Amino acid sequence: MSYTYNYPRPAVTADIVVFKMNPGERLSILLIQRKHEPFKGMWALPGGFLDMEETLEECAARELEEETGIKKINLYQLEAFSQPDRDPRHRTVTVAFWGFADQKVKPIAQSDARDVKWFDISKLPDLAFDHEKIIKKALKRALEIIAE
Repeated sequence: MSYTYNYPRPAVTADIVVFKMNPGERLSILLIQRKHEPFKGMWALPGGFLDMEETLEECAARELEEETGIKKINLYQLEAFSQPDRDPRHRTVTVAFWGFADQKVKPIAQSDARDVKWFDISKLPDLAFDHEKIIKKALKRALEIIAE
């Protein structure tokens, strides 16, 4: 399928927030260390660009597996994030997803990730893009589910 447009179009991505409950009821979040610019070396949520022939849900699952080796967890759509300056490369809209991983899940850095690591939700490093904002919204949603 070819595309020809008279006007610029934004890129679409999926970002994935994965939580894990640790002993003592402590929540951790999975982050990758970026291998490439922009924000090379910084920590970020797993995620990436939507392929032309896939759904957002398929993109989220694929990107999570490609960057962390994690597959087959239930992901739930959180919301879209569309600040015009959220990505320094170009206009990018992301749809964030979130879910919980089993305690036995062992992520392994893949493709675009230099490293992958669980962080205590109260001790996050500086984050790339607008990922702190995304994490705060996902955490609020996760805590609502836990409280139910």
